[in-house]
Amino acid sequence: MSTVTHTGADADADAALLAQVTTAVHAAGDRLRERYTPHARGVSADEIVTEIHANDDAVLDILKAPLLAARPGANWADDELAGGALPPGEWWIVDPAEGNINHVHGTPEWAVTATLVRDNRPVLSVVHLPLTGDDYTALAGRGAHLNGAPLRVSAKTDLGAALTGTGQARPGEDAHTFRRIGASVTQMLINGLVVRVSVPATLQLIHVAAGRMDAFWQFSDVRSGLMAGALLVAEAGGAVTDTHGNPWTPASPDFLAAAPGIHAAAVAALSPIA
Repeated sequence: MSTVTHTGADADADAALLAQVTTAVHAAGDRLRERYTPHARGVSADEIVTEIHANDDAVLDILKAPLLAARPGANWADDELAGGALPPGEWWIVDPAEGNINHVHGTPEWAVTATLVRDNRPVLSVVHLPLTGDDYTALAGRGAHLNGAPLRVSAKTDLGAALTGTGQARPGEDAHTFRRIGASVTQMLINGLVVRVSVPATLQLIHVAAGRMDAFWQFSDVRSGLMAGALLVAEAGGAVTDTHGNPWTPASPDFLAAAPGIHAAAVAALSPIA
């Protein structure tokens, strides 16, 4: 993945914008934390979906108004499960409850994310974990940080020593995608050390950016789950491509983020899976 190179006024403006985005994401996180319970909410599929929508509805306006005001003229991507390339210009890609399914089941793996995309390249991202207060931030060309401290991807060079991960992007994937996921897990179990299969993607990608995990892949183009993590990993020195090693864009059919030292081996393991 290539990112936008900033110079002069644009870079300064994006740096100032990062503070505004962080404030908005914190406010949304406060609301989502108030709604969190350490037990599951909902039993039937319909009840679970109702809880998920209620979380989104409670948080979305807290994010949307300040982000649009902070960047006049930027567009808003409404469907958080949509994929593919965006029209030219600036777009906000936001997930008001990334890992919403975890939130409503009483587990702690959820976050609030906001990414500014400029001509299909992410230029600014904030991932806020309300339960810990941690902020993962990235500016194109200016690095990735955790609470202000620089992030760096893993230095591993042996896929056989790698902790890797994947997961489904959305409920109701087609059977072909499920078979690919299963085949890829088998390949990585054979070639790697340990494989995590979990959701959401962003919470695995922050671990790749921080060097705690070594690779993450997904057979999906869902933008809201990939954009923030893609910028974080790239700015932390990682490789962000599709599973065949081609540069990743929102139009790519699948996704791979890895430490540079194991990227080629991960591509070799994953690329034959059709």
